[in-house]
Amino acid sequence: MSDPASFYITTPIFYVNDVPHIGHAYTEVAADVLARWHRQAGDDTWLLTGTDEHGQKILRTATANGATPQEWADRLVENEWLPLLKTIDIANNDFIRTTDERHETNVQLFLQRLYDDGFIYAGEYEALYCVGCEEFKPASEIVDGTGEYEGQKVCAIHSKPLELLQEKNYFFRMSDFAERLLDLYESRPDFVQPEAARNEVISFVRQGLADLSISRSSFDWGVKVPWDDTHVVYVWFDALLNYITAVGYGQDEDEFARRWPATHVVGKDILRFHAVIWPAMLMAAGLEVPQKVFGHGWLLVGGEKMSKSKLTGIAPTQITDTFGSDAFRYYFMRAISFGQDGSFSWEDLAARYHAELANGFGNLASRVIAMVARYFDGIVPAAGDYEEADLVVQRVVADAAANADAAIGSLAIHDALAAVWTVVDELNGYITTQEPWVLAKDDAQRARLGTVLYTAAEGLRALAVLLSPVIPASTTKLWTALGAEPALGGLSEQPIRDAGRWGQLPAGTAVTGLEALFPRIDATGTPA
Repeated sequence: MSDPASFYITTPIFYVNDVPHIGHAYTEVAADVLARWHRQAGDDTWLLTGTDEHGQKILRTATANGATPQEWADRLVENEWLPLLKTIDIANNDFIRTTDERHETNVQLFLQRLYDDGFIYAGEYEALYCVGCEEFKPASEIVDGTGEYEGQKVCAIHSKPLELLQEKNYFFRMSDFAERLLDLYESRPDFVQPEAARNEVISFVRQGLADLSISRSSFDWGVKVPWDDTHVVYVWFDALLNYITAVGYGQDEDEFARRWPATHVVGKDILRFHAVIWPAMLMAAGLEVPQKVFGHGWLLVGGEKMSKSKLTGIAPTQITDTFGSDAFRYYFMRAISFGQDGSFSWEDLAARYHAELANGFGNLASRVIAMVARYFDGIVPAAGDYEEADLVVQRVVADAAANADAAIGSLAIHDALAAVWTVVDELNGYITTQEPWVLAKDDAQRARLGTVLYTAAEGLRALAVLLSPVIPASTTKLWTALGAEPALGGLSEQPIRDAGRWGQLPAGTAVTGLEALFPRIDATGTPA
C-alpha cells in the first residue's frame, strides 16, 4: 500500500495586539474544514495555526497596557486566541507562537544561511512605515490624509499616518528573484489563487522588486540577528518562517520532508507577503516553495472590512453564544464564495440558520429518525425493490460526494457545501412525494415503507459523513442517533471519498432519540 498523500495546511499566524474577531475565525474555520475533509479522506493531514508576537506593534500595545511584550502575548494567547479554537471547534494539529524557542532558534539558522550565501547585506534605509501593517509602504498604498490627518501621508489600508523611518538595516536581495517568481507563476497557474489574486501578484512583481529591509535597530522586541545582536529580525521575515519551523526545519528533517510544502490560506491583504516575499525567501534557501497560496476575501460589515480599530469587529462568541459553533461554521462557509469578499449581516445569518439548518437539515434528520422509531420500533428496515425515485436519491448522493470532493480539491468550500446540500433538498422532496405516513396505514405497502425509510436513513448516513468537516457537533449527534457506530465505527473514521457509495448503513441498526439539531431561535436570541 502506498503512503497516504500529504496535506499540510496553514492559517496565517495572528497578531496578539488585540482580541480575535469573526474575520480571524472565518480563516480558521476555512482551513479547519479543508483539513478535516482531507484527514477523513485518509490523507496525511496537518493543520497549523498560531500567533505572531514580535514587532513594534506588539511592543507599543504591551507598553500602553502596562505590560512587557512577553506578558502581553502570554495573556492574549491564553485568554483569547486559544479559547477561540474551542469556541469555533477547530481541530488543529499544532499551535505555534513566534516566541517559541523552536521558532526563534531556527529563524536565526535560516537567516544565517542566507547571510553566509550572500543573500543579505547591510545598508541605509529611509521610507514611510505603517506600524499597523508592520511594513514599509509602496507608493500604491500611500494616500493623502483627510480630516484630523489632513496634510499627512496615511496607509491606504489602516487610514493612519505613516512614520518616516531612517536607520541602518540588513537587506534581503529580493530583487534577484523577480524573474524566478514570474516563471513560478507562469509554470504553476494554481500557485496563487483565486485568479484575481494571481493577476494582482503578477502585476506587482512585473513592476520590479526592491530589496527587502529585514532588520530593525530602533527597538529590541524580536528575534536577534545572529551576527549582529543590535538588530532584531523584521517581524514579517520572522513570522513567515513559522510555516517551516513548526514542522521540523532545522531540527527534524524527516518531519520537515514529510510535511512541507504547505497550502497557505491567507486574507488577501497579506497576499503579497505570502506569494512574493515568502517564495523568494525559500528560493534563496534552496527549499521548495509552498504548494499553493490562497488569498480569500474580506468579511465586510456595513460595507467595510472587519476591523477592531474601526469598531466593526464582532467577537465570535457574539454569534456562537446564540447560534452555536456549527451554525457559525456553516454560515461563513456557505454564505460566502471562498476567495471573494462577503458581507455579514445578522439578518442573513438568522435566515439561513432557520431555513437551511433548522428547517432543511435538522428537521429532515428528526423526521426520519422519528418515523423509523414509530413505524419500525426504532430498527432501520431492509430495503426491498428500488423504484426510480429511490434510484434518483442514490444518484444524487453519489454525485454530491464526487462533486464535493472535487470542489474541496480546488478549495471551493462553498461549492462543496452546495453540492452536499443537493442531498438535503432531494431527501426532503423525496419524503414529501413518497408520503411514508400514508404508506404506514396500508399493510400491503409495508415493504415499500421499508424501502423509503431505508433510503432516507442511508441518505442521512451519507450526509452525516459529508457534512462532518463543516458541522462536526451536529453530525456526531446524528451519527449516534442513526446507531451507525457499532457497525461502521466512529464518524471521524468514515472515508469521506467513499461516502457516496450506497448501502453502507446496515438494516437492523437501532436508532435512538434525536433532539433538534438546530432549535429554532426567536427574535430575542433564545431557543423557541
